Amino acid sequence: MTYEQLNTLAVWQRMPTIDLDRIAAVRLMNRVDTKYLLDEACCMRLFEMAAGQYYVQEIDSCRACRYETLYYDTPQWEMYRLHHNRRLTRRKVRTRTYVETGVSYLEVKHKSNKGRTHKHRIRIAGDIFATAPHDAAAADFLRGETPYAPETLTPALTTRFVRVTLVNRAMTERLTLDFDLHFTNERGDGATASMQGLVIVELKQDALAPSPMKDILAQLRVKPFKVSKYCVGEAMTNPQVKHNRFKAKLRAIAKMSLNANKTTTL
Repeated sequence: MTYEQLNTLAVWQRMPTIDLDRIAAVRLMNRVDTKYLLDEACCMRLFEMAAGQYYVQEIDSCRACRYETLYYDTPQWEMYRLHHNRRLTRRKVRTRTYVETGVSYLEVKHKSNKGRTHKHRIRIAGDIFATAPHDAAAADFLRGETPYAPETLTPALTTRFVRVTLVNRAMTERLTLDFDLHFTNERGDGATASMQGLVIVELKQDALAPSPMKDILAQLRVKPFKVSKYCVGEAMTNPQVKHNRFKAKLRAIAKMSLNANKTTTL
């Protein structure tokens, strides 16, 4: 579904809105993150089932917001390779731009050997393809947050998608749903790929609180599906990287996308 289609869904008339300030106040001290992969038809059923129990984030009258993310890596794609090779402790470096507001951040995501993910970021100005890590503040930030020399990191992959964010009434969980996913490789011939008709869902919940969304997903017979947008995008668009470990996942994504688009055209 496109940005325009998502913002005009009838279900939003039955779902109260929540702004960024209230979402920022949600502190999940014992947070557990779980990812899922749905087709768009299933996602519409999820929205209908969640309407009475969840808020939808609204920014400048938009319930669905556009994101542009640029991932950096070393010349040998070390961050990609560590993930592919199942290294428990690993990092990803990216810039993220919120299209509706024009605000950009340089971010480092650190996955620990305990399975916890920590994200640190600083605000940056200017074009996401040129600003970081070529200014002094960005370089200092990267030296403090990663083992990589900033000058060795170059653009690897751009992802573009449209995100909807839900928060439950008890403020104990957040759900992000990423639609219309497109990838562009920033190296080589600039190959492109997409996940047409599919939605990546991430549930961030307080492990000590009951989860209405887990109940909804169980009713829809949706099971967890581990997926990294960076790794999937690289594997889809870059023949130079090893992707043996991701082959089954890529086949599952291709099959789901094909089935989703068949259903749409019927």
